[in-house]
Amino acid sequence: MPVKSPRPGDLEPIETASRDELEALQLSRLQWSLRHAYDNVAHYRQAFDRAGAHPTDCRELADLAKFPFTVKSDLRDHYPFGMFAVPRERVARIHASSGTTGKPTVVGYTKSDIDTWAGAMARSIRAAGGRPGDIVHVAYGYGLFTGGLGAHYGAEKLGCTVIPMSGGQTEKQVQLINDFRPDIIMVTPSYMLAIVEEMQRQGLDPRACSLSVGIFGAEPWTPTMRAKIEALVGIDAIDIYGLSEVIGPGVAQECVETKDGLTVWEDHFYPEVIDPETGKVLPQGEKGELVFTSLSKEAMPIIRYRTRDLTRLLPGTARTMRRIEKITGRSDDMMIIRGVNVFPTQIEELILRDPMLAPHYQVEITRPGSLDEMTILVERAPAVGSADGAAAGERLAHRVKSLIGVSAAVRVLQSGGIERSVGKARRVVDKRQLG
Repeated sequence: MPVKSPRPGDLEPIETASRDELEALQLSRLQWSLRHAYDNVAHYRQAFDRAGAHPTDCRELADLAKFPFTVKSDLRDHYPFGMFAVPRERVARIHASSGTTGKPTVVGYTKSDIDTWAGAMARSIRAAGGRPGDIVHVAYGYGLFTGGLGAHYGAEKLGCTVIPMSGGQTEKQVQLINDFRPDIIMVTPSYMLAIVEEMQRQGLDPRACSLSVGIFGAEPWTPTMRAKIEALVGIDAIDIYGLSEVIGPGVAQECVETKDGLTVWEDHFYPEVIDPETGKVLPQGEKGELVFTSLSKEAMPIIRYRTRDLTRLLPGTARTMRRIEKITGRSDDMMIIRGVNVFPTQIEELILRDPMLAPHYQVEITRPGSLDEMTILVERAPAVGSADGAAAGERLAHRVKSLIGVSAAVRVLQSGGIERSVGKARRVVDKRQLG
């Protein structure tokens, strides 16, 4: 696959600035953000005061560790607008989470915030190989979810032609890709597989389509999944990272020329990695929970937000800014089955090893008695018969037991037996709380 490496002059100066220059900018912006939050958000004023921390205590970047964490429940407790640092009249746009586990988390943006976000997304698309004039097919959902509009504004700012398709209508997705011949698709990796499946159902060869780059995010996905998508479609499958509480997509982006983790746009988002149990900041290279502080957000500054994503910080390669290792799990995605920690991506890796199985799966957790039980629902690959599928299920159960260390029942379904997601895939169905 041809790689669109950046040309001289493509990059913004801050992307190749020295660490000293970058850290000087970060400190100045961090001091402003702490003061902005303290002066204008009652929650932060109270939290800082309880911790005995004042914005004037931040004299170097390491001093950020003196300040308290922000967690998702803080945002829910101040629903809807209690975390805003500007009058509501200055808020140009509102986004929110789905709120499937309680009140949604609400985020606001001033016009300046939207411009910052669009700039970070334009930078991300360029890092993935996008260039002005490219056609970008956006299949992330539009609306309160940040994915669709974040991708849209960034692609327009870069100078691309945008197809604002949103999620769903998979047959139409394929039709527009076939007719409009986009260069780039932005979508969740699980829904990309559904689009590929629809192409094949229509008798089209995914590798013959116009796409050269896929920018995939909004859910954990493994390097094995990357390899499968690249082989199926003949594209560069590039990772993007973000979350609405920090700004949306575009917080960090993998660079196509290296594909070695996601470069954090550190001029706007300051990363830390902490021990999830103690909250202690870990040295670069040690794995823990990712924490972000916004450096330039006006409407809703976020201070030391615990993302629950598990990763480690690494030195910069394609850019001066540091990288995070590809995120393949979250602390709140972790299942504890009879004392064994299990992540959905571990199961995904084992499924993708077997050509008899398709990359569509769900994990059900039940507690019929006093102990938890795990059942893996997975589809057999197209054209694979039921006998071969059953044998693949037995192999998967054996591998889960021997490599992950937990017993699991495996049910192999025919192709199409698992509901397709048009957004984030629902990998775990916890039935322990039902009934």
